[in-house]
Amino acid sequence: MTPKIKGSRPKTSLPASLDTSKTIEVGAGVFKDTCLALMDKVRDERVQVLITKHGAAVARLVPADVEVPTAFGFMRGTVVKQRDIVSPDFEVWGDL
Repeated sequence: MTPKIKGSRPKTSLPASLDTSKTIEVGAGVFKDTCLALMDKVRDERVQVLITKHGAAVARLVPADVEVPTAFGFMRGTVVKQRDIVSPDFEVWGDL
């Protein structure tokens, strides 16, 4: 069995320094047999390898120098303020 090269972007966000236009999807058994070659490919071509088990993704192999986002501030810019959530909303309760 040969590894599949997918042209779509992964669902998780990765740093811009990694070329995510090429994702190689391999089964766990194929990964076991071709691990060293896949590691060289990840290092040299800056691609990622998605390792699956029974069709479900279980691990991702990326170059070692790719920075992983830290827990502090990783969601910055993802929350949108809709309205004031601190002040009481008397309109909802009506006249009691």
